[in-house]
Amino acid sequence: MDVGQVICLLQDKPGLSDREITDRLLGPGRPQQSTNGMCRRLEKNGVLVRRLRPDGIRGNYLVSASGEEPATQRVDPGEERSMGASEDEVKQALAAYLTSQGWTIRCIAWGNSRGVDIEAERRGQRWLIEVKGIGSRPEMRQNYFLGVLGQILCRMDDPAAKYSIAVPDTQQFRGLWSRLPTEAKSRTQITALFVGEAGTEELR
Repeated sequence: MDVGQVICLLQDKPGLSDREITDRLLGPGRPQQSTNGMCRRLEKNGVLVRRLRPDGIRGNYLVSASGEEPATQRVDPGEERSMGASEDEVKQALAAYLTSQGWTIRCIAWGNSRGVDIEAERRGQRWLIEVKGIGSRPEMRQNYFLGVLGQILCRMDDPAAKYSIAVPDTQQFRGLWSRLPTEAKSRTQITALFVGEAGTEELR
C-alpha cells in the first residue's frame, strides 16, 4: 500500500476509516498500524483531515473533498502573493497558456470544487490536468507531488485523452519530476507542466 493508492481510494470514497482503508487495500482483518501512520503523516502535511463521522468513527477526508483546510496547509498570505503560486493562481495561469495554444477550456475546478482540476479540448482530443500549489514547506511539497500523481492516475479512464500534472515552477518540483522513473513516465504517458512567471513548460 502506498500514498497514491490511499489518495485514489479516498477520492472515490471520502471518509473511510483507517480500518476500512486497510480492509480494501491490504485485505480484511490485516493490521492497520501502517495505515494509521500514513494517514497521520498525510494529515500533518495538509493532504487530508481526520474527523469524526456521524457514526462516531474517525474518517479520513482529502482536503479538496472535505471542504476543510488544515492549518498546516495554509500559506502566509504575503508569501502566497509574492510567489503567485497558490493552486488557483496556477490554474489561472495554466488556463491562459492552454488558450494561447489553441485549447478550449471545458472546466476548471476552482477552490475546493470536486472533479478534475482542468479539462481542455482541441480538435477532438481531451486534456485532463491535476494541479497543486506551492505549499508552505518543502516536506509538504513532496506529499503534494505524490498526491497529484495519484489524482491523475485515478482520472485515466480514456485511452485517447492526454494526462498531465501541473505545479509551480520550482527547483524542488522539477527535481521530484526528474527522479520519477523513466519507465513510469513512458508507461503512463503523463507529462508535467511547470508554471512560473516566465511561462509554462511541459516536460515528459
